[in-house]
Amino acid sequence: MESINPVDFKVVGTINLSKLPTVLKSDLTDKDKEKKLLKVQKKLSEFQDVMYAHNRYGVLICLQGMDTSGKDSLIREVFKEFNSRGVVVHSFKTPTSTELEHDYLWRHYIVLPEKGKFAVFNRTYYENVLVTRVHPEYIMGENLPGISNVDDITPQFWENRMEQINNFEKHVVQNGIIVLKFFLNMSKEEQRLRLLHRLENKADNWKFSTSDLKERELWDDYMKYYEDAICKTSTEIAPWYVIPADDKKMARYIVTKIIWEEMQKHTDIIEPELDEKVKANIELYKEILKK
Repeated sequence: MESINPVDFKVVGTINLSKLPTVLKSDLTDKDKEKKLLKVQKKLSEFQDVMYAHNRYGVLICLQGMDTSGKDSLIREVFKEFNSRGVVVHSFKTPTSTELEHDYLWRHYIVLPEKGKFAVFNRTYYENVLVTRVHPEYIMGENLPGISNVDDITPQFWENRMEQINNFEKHVVQNGIIVLKFFLNMSKEEQRLRLLHRLENKADNWKFSTSDLKERELWDDYMKYYEDAICKTSTEIAPWYVIPADDKKMARYIVTKIIWEEMQKHTDIIEPELDEKVKANIELYKEILKK
């Protein structure tokens, strides 16, 4: 595959993750993928500089995927050419006691990207319709009105949450944030191999947790809820892209290329021109500085 078309990965309508590829067939070597990635990285970095000067938009990149799907390394590689001031990464863990005193979107809202910057959410507010559906007992920590036990959590509760998320994304988009969401679609077999790698390589042992094995047993539940959430929240203004993730190098290139292609749609993002008074006196200012 010589070109990446975002439409090929964009979710429109319903999907079945088990029928979507986890590997993209390609004649590209690993070296080819790295070269292509570097080329797009640089263009995206230059675009962010222009966006920073333009100061009208922020970009929110949402990354979701099962454990070992490659989110951390993808973030490192995709944004390595960025000016450090241009991108901020947020990794959301189990909510703190302070965060639980607010609604589930609060901790995400307060770290949305500033104008001119990219923010990357490594795991996102979607955990609140994914992990909590697999483990509904987690909802009890939110101390919500009308919910005294797990049996009070009805199917309508989850429908309401996804509607809330759609409304949240509509709100932030209307206020200048470009939202792009990526699900790293890894096979269960590939996860097995990556977990084994963590155990067999001492340098990676620290990444392994017994909870990884427990969550792996719930794979089918996770896939079911991912499908439901992705289908119900992939909109034209905040689309989901399902990325084949068994090949990390190819996944990084695909994500970077999609971001780049989507940014090109915002043709109003241009470098601001100098103030007319400054422009008219630019030679004078140069002479002052030379003296």
